[in-house]
Amino acid sequence: MSRFEDYARRFQNIRLECRGGIVQLAVHSDGRALTWGALDGSVHTQLGDCFKEISRDPDVRVLIITGTGDAFCAAMNMAEMPSEPMSQGWHRLQREGKDLLMNLLDIEVPVIGAINGPAYIHAEIPLLSDIVLASDTAELADLAHFVCGVVPGDGVQVVWPMLLGPNRGRYFLLTGQRLSATEALALGVVAEVLPADKLLARAWELAEQMASKPMNTLRYTRVAFTQPIKRRLLDELGYGLAMEGLATIAITH
Repeated sequence: MSRFEDYARRFQNIRLECRGGIVQLAVHSDGRALTWGALDGSVHTQLGDCFKEISRDPDVRVLIITGTGDAFCAAMNMAEMPSEPMSQGWHRLQREGKDLLMNLLDIEVPVIGAINGPAYIHAEIPLLSDIVLASDTAELADLAHFVCGVVPGDGVQVVWPMLLGPNRGRYFLLTGQRLSATEALALGVVAEVLPADKLLARAWELAEQMASKPMNTLRYTRVAFTQPIKRRLLDELGYGLAMEGLATIAITH
C-alpha cells in the first residue's frame, strides 16, 4: 500500500499534486516541457515506478496525466541516452518498457490524458487514458522509432493500430505522420479538443464528476476497460521489445 505523501516528491521528472482524491501527474524537465531520457533513473525509469505507486494508493480516485509548458514531449534529451552497449543495457530498457505500459494499465481508477502540446515521443502513454483531451496546439506523432531506424516495438505497434486501424496505424508508424489535434479528433484518437488555457480545467471538471462515483464503480469500470488492452500487450509487448532490442544491438555492433 502506498500513500501520496510518501511518493509525491520522489520523481525528478514528474510533478504530482492531489486534491480530493484526484491526482494530477505532469511530466517535465527542469520545470519545462519534458525531453525524453532513457538512462537508469531517468523518466524512462520514473514513470513505471510512479504508476506502480499510484496503482497501490487506496486514496486515489482519478488520475490526470499531462505535460508542462507548450509540449507533452516533443524531443529526446541526448544527454540522457545510454552510452553502454545495447547488448549490456537492453535488459533494463526492456523491463522498464513493460513497466511503463503495464503499470499504467494496472491503475484501477479512471485515467484522463490531457495532451497539452506536441507529443512526438511516447504519445501512447496519455492515449491509453480512458478519456483523452487535447489542446488545439497538440500534434501527435511517433518520431522515436522507425523514422530513426528503431523498431517500433515497445507497445506503439499495438496502440496505434488499435486506435487508427491496422493500415492507418502502420502508415503512421512507418512514415512519421503528424496528426493535428483536429485530425486526431476526427479519427477518434482524442475525445475533445480545447483551447490550451482551458485544457486542464476541463480535465479537472471531468475528474471531479467521476470522483463523485462509488470507489468500486470507479475501480471495476477501469478494470473492465483495460482488460482487453492488457491482454493484447501481454501477448505482443515482450515480443515487440525483443525485436526492437535485437535490431538495435545489430545496428550498434
